[in-house]
Amino acid sequence: MSDETKPVFAIEKIYVKDLSLEVPHAPGIFLERDAPQVHVELKTQHTRMNDDLYDATLTVTVTAKVKEKVMFIVEAEQAGIFRIRHVAEGDMGAVLGIGCANILFPYVRETVSDAVTRGGFPTVILNPVNFEALYQQQQQQQTATDAGTTIH
Repeated sequence: MSDETKPVFAIEKIYVKDLSLEVPHAPGIFLERDAPQVHVELKTQHTRMNDDLYDATLTVTVTAKVKEKVMFIVEAEQAGIFRIRHVAEGDMGAVLGIGCANILFPYVRETVSDAVTRGGFPTVILNPVNFEALYQQQQQQQTATDAGTTIH
């Protein structure tokens, strides 16, 4: 394989695309002593910027509730611009959905933790995520959806 056809994967830029923290029941919520129930949602997406540049985004939404009261909601969109060249089209989904997400996760983990702490709450540390398993699950769901919509 010549240098001109070798696969290229490079990080051009990592950045926070969007960040929000909501504390709808402040200041009273700070008097609650019960442990919150924490729910985490993850979403990945990507857009092609030009021939070999992609903008990949990992969105994390963390919702903490005490009983039925929302303690806080944090939504962080951590993004990166990646240069990807000479990768088979069939492999691009995995590169973007697994490779880029694995790179972005530590950054979004820190962003969420920092936002929660600055909001006056104890630190939230997101557990590691198996993006390969999530990607495979997403592919299986897409295959099932496609098979279910076939017109005979």
